[in-house]
Amino acid sequence: MPPYLHPQALVESEQIGDNTKIWAFTHILPGVTIGENCNICDYVFIESGVTIGKGVTIKTHVSVWTGVTIEDYCFIGPNVAFTNDLYPRSHRNPEMQERYFTSDDDSWYRAPTLIAEGASLGANSTILCGLTVGYYAMVAAGAVVTRDIKPFELVGGVPARHLGWVDKQGRKTLD
Repeated sequence: MPPYLHPQALVESEQIGDNTKIWAFTHILPGVTIGENCNICDYVFIESGVTIGKGVTIKTHVSVWTGVTIEDYCFIGPNVAFTNDLYPRSHRNPEMQERYFTSDDDSWYRAPTLIAEGASLGANSTILCGLTVGYYAMVAAGAVVTRDIKPFELVGGVPARHLGWVDKQGRKTLD
């Protein structure tokens, strides 16, 4: 079955997988790849260069910036915040024109982020750039992730700290 694109969604990418649903007021820029059987809820913004695997759910009011990769079967809760700039500055500042528009090397300030297969990011969590959230890891609601998260690790708080381990179903296990 082809993807469903809500009439009030703006989808500029041609690479949307079968059976994926994209809901109202979502904007997907050119150059985004979204796998099959995903659910992209209302008010989501996805920037060019993002890759999203199959079976991913992205809830409302999430912005996914260039440099973020979300692997298969991840859950991205409402209002999750991603970053992609280690030293953010306004693009409108004339002194920043070289940095943002004439240099081919953005590696000193941009850092890719990986959300590994099966990971879950709770509502209102913040994921700083340059990090990996591991295979089936779980980030609690409101957490601020400032370090790599191990596979099956449960983290929460500000900054996010180790709270335990979870299984593939998301149930807490013994440490």
